[in-house]
Amino acid sequence: MISGISAGYLRRLGISDPGTPSAEALFALQRAHLERIPYENIDIQLGRPPGIDPELSARRIAAGRGGYCFHLNGAFAALLESLGYEVTRHVGGVYEDLDAREVNGNHMALVVRVDGTPYFVDAGLGDGPYDPLPLLEGSYEQGEFGYRMEPLTGPDGPGWSLQSAGGPFPVTNFRAAPSVIADFEAEHLRLSTAEDSSFVRTLTLLRRDAEGIDLLRGRVLTRIDGAKGPSETELTGAEEFYDAIATVFGRELDDLTADDRAALWTKVTRAHEAWLTEQAAKA
Repeated sequence: MISGISAGYLRRLGISDPGTPSAEALFALQRAHLERIPYENIDIQLGRPPGIDPELSARRIAAGRGGYCFHLNGAFAALLESLGYEVTRHVGGVYEDLDAREVNGNHMALVVRVDGTPYFVDAGLGDGPYDPLPLLEGSYEQGEFGYRMEPLTGPDGPGWSLQSAGGPFPVTNFRAAPSVIADFEAEHLRLSTAEDSSFVRTLTLLRRDAEGIDLLRGRVLTRIDGAKGPSETELTGAEEFYDAIATVFGRELDDLTADDRAALWTKVTRAHEAWLTEQAAKA
């Protein structure tokens, strides 16, 4: 990745001098990424999914956009490499089932080595660890959030499994073998275009900070505080909706035309009303 892209990327992160590769600098870069670059699928919702070429993703991030794991971790890996870090990409998968041992390919995980020590680094889970985790078996506490890293043995070969409580997908598995961007292209096409894909069906934005997680799913804005638990707010109007996207999640909106905004609000509202009907039927 060329220096000009790195410079714009770093400005978005609020980092003027990333320094030489070190564990301390790596931690600062991941924290800034999680706080400032949202996990989001706005363009997928509008039917124009961006590709996952890392240079394209980095340009989009520098311009105020976000993305999902293939965009975010793909770009972050390229940025780290441009700064001198040793990075490998790994085919991963996220699961609701705590007993999942397979790797379905719907996630990209990163391993970054600093002074010979490998770290699990992830800017693309949305609700994942705030700090990188040592790639060593054990339990780790980050504020009110707890994580467990375990070696993975299963049908897809050796790897690692990250387990966390409280999120919609408490298990993240990934293979030990390194991969390249091309290994994620087919799954990206499916996730960003298939009618049954959650990215196509539901607007989702996430942002992580030291105390908790902000989540927008459809028109429901949730704050997940590690100490206090979740609190929900229903966004009732388009102005409130777009204000939350811009201020809570830091997603610039200058790429959205008036027609884009109207179309997205209409789609989100229809999905929200269908969800309310479904919830009422269950009551």
